[in-house]
Amino acid sequence: MRSSKEWVLNIAFNRWQFNRPRYVGRLSESIRACAPRTLEDWERYYFENVRPEGPLLGHDMREHLAEVARRLYVKISEQLRAEIDQITEKDCLDYVHDVVIRRTFEGYVTEKKTIYEQLQERLGVEILPAPDEWDRRYNVDFYIPVGNKAVGIQVKPITYQQAPEAHRWHEWMERSHARFQQEQGGKVFVVFSITEKGGRKRIWNEEVVETIREELGRLRAEAGEGSGQGA
Repeated sequence: MRSSKEWVLNIAFNRWQFNRPRYVGRLSESIRACAPRTLEDWERYYFENVRPEGPLLGHDMREHLAEVARRLYVKISEQLRAEIDQITEKDCLDYVHDVVIRRTFEGYVTEKKTIYEQLQERLGVEILPAPDEWDRRYNVDFYIPVGNKAVGIQVKPITYQQAPEAHRWHEWMERSHARFQQEQGGKVFVVFSITEKGGRKRIWNEEVVETIREELGRLRAEAGEGSGQGA
């Protein structure tokens, strides 16, 4: 477990960009070029061969790193300490509320919008936001009109841990989705969204795209539209 000191050092080291090539050189490229067998191999190679992309702060790399360390200390002892002293209890209350309420909500909305755009592109049809009363009555976020009928779309962001339980969403919303099909003519499809490493969001249950396409085809055939989309 990292110490509290290392946590502070890591934050400051990255915040003021002392980890950048202009201060410490290109570490990833250099260690691959060195291909060290031991820690001592790498240390020797670093001090003999690596140079910062910015000015050298001393006669050699040992003096240079010592100067980087002194600058880091000044940032922590003066600027960071002054910033910490300015933080009030109200700042903490506002921050926690903002993270838990606003940022969580905005992230949720963004994820739904991202999946909706992916789905719209792959299906090649216009997908519309559901009216508020549809959201409450049918548990749908979006819909695709086909003539005087519609297909419903429910987007559910889930984690990989929740994925094995995804079928339960269908059970929980079965009644409202059956009501949608009875009153609007088309089925409702639950599209599960997963966030991958790096923050990329994608459709988890990929097979749902083709199933939606088949349902659109069925409704078009009933409406006598052929392959075109209804208004």
